[in-house]
Amino acid sequence: MTEVTCPGLLASWVNAWLAAVGATILDERVRLHWTTDAEPVAVLSSDDGDPVAALLESWPDAGSLSELPIAEDWRGAARLQRRVPVEAFTTRARAARSHEHSWTLSSTVTDLSVDERGEVAHAPFDPAGPGTIKWLHHRLSKVHGHIDDPAARLRESLAGEADRVRDNGLGFDQTRLGSLQDATDPWVDAVVEVLAFFGLALLPVRGRGADRQLDRSADVSARQRGWLEVAGSRERRSFHWPAWSQPLDSDGIDALLDAWSPERRGGWARLGVHATWRSVQFERRSSADSTRAIGAARL
Repeated sequence: MTEVTCPGLLASWVNAWLAAVGATILDERVRLHWTTDAEPVAVLSSDDGDPVAALLESWPDAGSLSELPIAEDWRGAARLQRRVPVEAFTTRARAARSHEHSWTLSSTVTDLSVDERGEVAHAPFDPAGPGTIKWLHHRLSKVHGHIDDPAARLRESLAGEADRVRDNGLGFDQTRLGSLQDATDPWVDAVVEVLAFFGLALLPVRGRGADRQLDRSADVSARQRGWLEVAGSRERRSFHWPAWSQPLDSDGIDALLDAWSPERRGGWARLGVHATWRSVQFERRSSADSTRAIGAARL
């Protein structure tokens, strides 16, 4: 097995954790575990040679991204934008049911939570964005366009040496923000953002069902895997994620996330889990502040 340690993918950085998981989604030959250092980092491995070379072979181009089922216009199905009527969602879901990337819909929006306007709820990892780039597929395509040399940029990002680009990315990376005292633009690691999108494949979103009271807030009505109630917190839910010591492919990670619970600490060691974090939401400066960002607190 060939292993590559990735100092650029810190387990405590939620976007990097999603990116490391996304690497196993993008190429099924890649496995993932985390170092047991005080600040764990990702280790990618493969039985078929260099895992980074495998990722480069599977790296998406603009054409393949345009074929994802969450594209605004896709194979003549109902058009999708930020506001998604339930009819448009169900039409698109039927058309994409057998597509290998149908998860791009089920990890983004759900018709199990519909507001009084007849629009479906968005996942917590699909927050509204500033300006005109508000639909997640737009954000993905835009940040992907910054990567002109995948071979160089991928290795630089994994090593923690990549230059950042001026972009909002997927819209929830806390490290993209500058000082609150400065009117600075957001800067992201484009490779991390693209890989993080694929990490969402293991985080489907669902709702409370049509028989429950309608609610406009996706944070309340939409439930995404890993987002749990936090007693005594101002935040209704927080995302929880673990670091583990055994190399796992995407199916193994999927199984681990089913078996692992942040509340049952006595069972962590049996599953190979040696560290865990929960999300901390960015505190908006005012009700008009549309900034969304996710930090981390170690458990």
